Amino acid sequence: MPGEHEGLGLTPTPDDGMRLSDTAPWDEAERPHREPSSGEALVYSEQGRQAGQHLIDVHDMLRRELNDLRHLLAQVKEGALDAGQARGALAEMALRQNDWTLGAFCARYCRAVAGHHGLEDEAVFPHLARSDAALAPVIERLTAEHLVIADALDAVDRALVEHINNRADFAPLQRAIDFLTDALLSHLSYEEHELVEPLARHGFYAGQL
Repeated sequence: MPGEHEGLGLTPTPDDGMRLSDTAPWDEAERPHREPSSGEALVYSEQGRQAGQHLIDVHDMLRRELNDLRHLLAQVKEGALDAGQARGALAEMALRQNDWTLGAFCARYCRAVAGHHGLEDEAVFPHLARSDAALAPVIERLTAEHLVIADALDAVDRALVEHINNRADFAPLQRAIDFLTDALLSHLSYEEHELVEPLARHGFYAGQL
């Protein structure tokens, strides 16, 4: 809906289509889409634009931290190679510290994503559905995708436990993070394209705009 968002003055993040995992989290062709609103018929307030932009800003934070997570995993992998070939016991201690850091970051990041989605499911989505009944199929789909992402976060946690018990094998952890990456980036883009404009009309809660 390029024209619609241009009229609003906001730019939802495009999905570049790049995928890292061999397993697709869902069939994107089955996603419902709302009917675009007429840009000529609507005048958006500055507060409404800020509401739409806020969703993009929160998603950008999640994207940056996901990138940090992937970079941290790469650093731990490099540490594992050094530990195995040159550093010996001392490097093994550093690797344990790196693993602890990765685990702490994953736990914090998982809580942030789960908290963001929980707020949407419990408050934002019901408000939007009450404000615009035509959004119901999109909101139902977004809620279902939240469940898939929650499972993907749990899979990362399980892979971390597995890696602690088998430090030489990064494959399960890499697969779990790749799947999470595909699911989360696809979902965030879809959600922005569907909800940025309705948020600019209705806000995050009743009475906001």
